[in-house]
Amino acid sequence: MQSSKVNLLGLDRQGLEAFFTNMGEKAFRASQVLKWMHQFGVDDFEQMTNMSKALRTKLAEIAEIKAPEVVLDQASADGTHKWVLRLDSGNCIEAVFIPVEDRGTLCVSSQVGCALECSFCSTAQQGFNRNLTAAEIIGQLRAAYQYFGVTHRDERIITNVVLMGMGEPLLNFDNVIAAMNLMTDDDAYGLSKRRVTLSTSGVVPAMDRLCEASDVSLAVSLHAPNDELRNELVPLNRKYPIAELMAACLRYANAGNRKRKITFEYVMLDGVNDSPEYARQLTKLLKGVPCKVNLIPFNPFPESKYKRSSQKAITRFWDILMAAGVITVTRRTRGDDIDAACGQLVGKVTDKTKRQERKIVEQGGAA
Repeated sequence: MQSSKVNLLGLDRQGLEAFFTNMGEKAFRASQVLKWMHQFGVDDFEQMTNMSKALRTKLAEIAEIKAPEVVLDQASADGTHKWVLRLDSGNCIEAVFIPVEDRGTLCVSSQVGCALECSFCSTAQQGFNRNLTAAEIIGQLRAAYQYFGVTHRDERIITNVVLMGMGEPLLNFDNVIAAMNLMTDDDAYGLSKRRVTLSTSGVVPAMDRLCEASDVSLAVSLHAPNDELRNELVPLNRKYPIAELMAACLRYANAGNRKRKITFEYVMLDGVNDSPEYARQLTKLLKGVPCKVNLIPFNPFPESKYKRSSQKAITRFWDILMAAGVITVTRRTRGDDIDAACGQLVGKVTDKTKRQERKIVEQGGAA
């Protein structure tokens, strides 16, 4: 049964200030509650001792602080952690923490499943149920802090957050913006905007909205240097082809005085997109775009039709890009022994798209 109480966990500063002023309280109460919820992990209003007893009682009557429940924690041999968080109606999402030398990156989900159908992504094969609320998005970061016993943002175990988990963030725009506001609010998690990265498959109109709403770092799932191949790998390309996507990237990079580099993600698929010719096409496509490229070795999943490119092919591709002056990094595969690597997150999705049924029919089976 859905609660009638307002869940304060997903309200950013603007939302909380409006909540308190509508109660007849001063707006500064928002700062107090932000600190209690996010810096100190408190979910009981009675513990918020810098507010009056009467206000605490009132808050308990009309509001709550409710985060997704962690139902599974898996640790990889390389130090990666994957958490499965239960939502409602049997749905679960996944978040992944990746420690690398002097930083710790948390990969969070924005949707239950994914509405897009990128052919190389395990998440996409699970179908789509709904958007996550802002509380469910920020709740993943809060859960990771609590797992590590971190109760204050100055203990920098988690230095970066990437919205690269389940879902397309820009198809859940308002909730994602609210959650990112909390990530970067000094009274919540205080992360630098440069250390919060939103990854999109290229929802062009929403990329332009993002220019106005935020200046977090932007990553684009490119995966192909031409429309013909990208239509196959990233079907969204049929709606927003590469020329439109690259123009949107330039607008984002040059908006205001931000002068940011766009990160282009390129999953390496054996015999599909990893040839020297595609590397040369990519260098031409990226000419004049302030960017870097992440080459991502493909991470296999059951029933996938793709294979990971050989190390020789990846190195050859890297060489061509670097020789052309394109800053390129080959991403190290992390957490694949617990299905926590890029493209492997599946959670548990009650699919509303009937994608699985369609696949069975297309394969000649019975739905």
